[in-house]
Amino acid sequence: MAVLTGLEPQNVWTFFEELCAIPHGSGNLQAISDHLVSFAKERNLEVIQDETLNVIIKKKGTPGYEDKPPVILQGHMDMVAVCTPESGIDMTVTPLALYTEGDHVRAKDTSLGGDDGIAVAMCMAILDAGDLPHPPLEVVITTEEETGMDGARALDASVLSGKRFINLDSEDEGVFMVGCAGGARFHARYLYEKVKRSGTKVSLTVGGLKGGHSGVMIHEERGNANVLLARILYTLYRKLGQDFSLCTLNGGVADNAIPSNASAVIVLPSDNPLADFEAALNSIRDEIAKELATRDPGFTVTLADLGRGTFESFDESSMKHAIKLILSLPNGVQAMSPDVKGLVETSLNLGVMQTDEKAQTLQLSYAVRSSVESAKNHLNDRLRMIAKSFGAVTEVQGSYPGWQYAKESPLRDLMVRVFEKMYGKSPTVEAIHAGVECGFFAAKIPGLDCISIGPDMQEIHSTGEALSIPSTKRVYEFVCEVLKEM
Repeated sequence: MAVLTGLEPQNVWTFFEELCAIPHGSGNLQAISDHLVSFAKERNLEVIQDETLNVIIKKKGTPGYEDKPPVILQGHMDMVAVCTPESGIDMTVTPLALYTEGDHVRAKDTSLGGDDGIAVAMCMAILDAGDLPHPPLEVVITTEEETGMDGARALDASVLSGKRFINLDSEDEGVFMVGCAGGARFHARYLYEKVKRSGTKVSLTVGGLKGGHSGVMIHEERGNANVLLARILYTLYRKLGQDFSLCTLNGGVADNAIPSNASAVIVLPSDNPLADFEAALNSIRDEIAKELATRDPGFTVTLADLGRGTFESFDESSMKHAIKLILSLPNGVQAMSPDVKGLVETSLNLGVMQTDEKAQTLQLSYAVRSSVESAKNHLNDRLRMIAKSFGAVTEVQGSYPGWQYAKESPLRDLMVRVFEKMYGKSPTVEAIHAGVECGFFAAKIPGLDCISIGPDMQEIHSTGEALSIPSTKRVYEFVCEVLKEM
């Protein structure tokens, strides 16, 4: 049974609920891409689906608008798919369980994918509408935005003729984004030596953290579960003299999501009582909890006994190098913008930490961001030098351009006028630290006039994600009015 029936605008929420019934985390997009193609064909709209599953849908202008310059509407179809550890949900096959709470739509035990499913739903509603005046439309729905904007990177923009571009991937109503940071993914792969250790196998889990978007929320200095776990292990071993062997380190789901959970599996030797180890662990937990009391109060550390036996683990030298590598590499805000007050210029986030026991490797994956290209390159160089000093192999992938603020923008001027008419106040016009696909499109389409907007969302990329119902209605009506005024 439909959960969102009765919400306004009904057509937007109907399409959004359809999308949420199709699992569409990054890397799992065939079904949702095919759904968008079917949607277009059922309405006799021109549609293109490329090899990377990007979907472009074109619709002619309505009467009186046929000869107007086309406008591009753009969003992405993938979401950061995260669930609570205790839920056991397989998000590659399980639809989202939507529910409403006050003025917000949420998903039970998972992220919602309002980023950017609501943009796709708005575009579908506009394409489906028979009574909405608009110029020719070119709707572009890209893939793999959350894992490096690979869809936008691969898209052939020569099939687009529009020079006016509205991206619907922002999360603050009334804020017009007109510039963003560039970024890249940095990977460090450490090869460890293996030995066998006898004793008690336990799991040590850091959890309860807020997590969230590593661009939008990085300045809030929320706890990074991967970094905190490494810190705890280092303190136990080096400062408190606790003897243990490391089997695995795993945490995070995406490089651009601040990890809220991370776990280590370790082996305690028989002469190291579990009770003594737990007491030492609790003392560290309490210290860190005080540090995080204001900005991330849900921080927890749990210990679980996994049984006794003989187990494969990192040798002692590899364990020390792996932990020191994590703690030596920087994380978080590196520089603030000297030009825009309160704007982060350069940052990075250790989003994923993964042990491959068969290959005997520990991989660390970072989202690197900067609005200054030279600063971004320098940070990647710095990461490379530190990682290689520990014997790790490094790789930089998915580098994407920033989007420079345009002093003159007829589209921005039009949208500001419409906003002031509808809202009775002026919008906020700003650049942000998060990366958006506008940079790729601006590089591919000379003279592109570009802006990014969206409805209010909270805690994106986390299980606390919430999408405002009234804000969605206002933003959709605003987009429709802008199209009418074109």
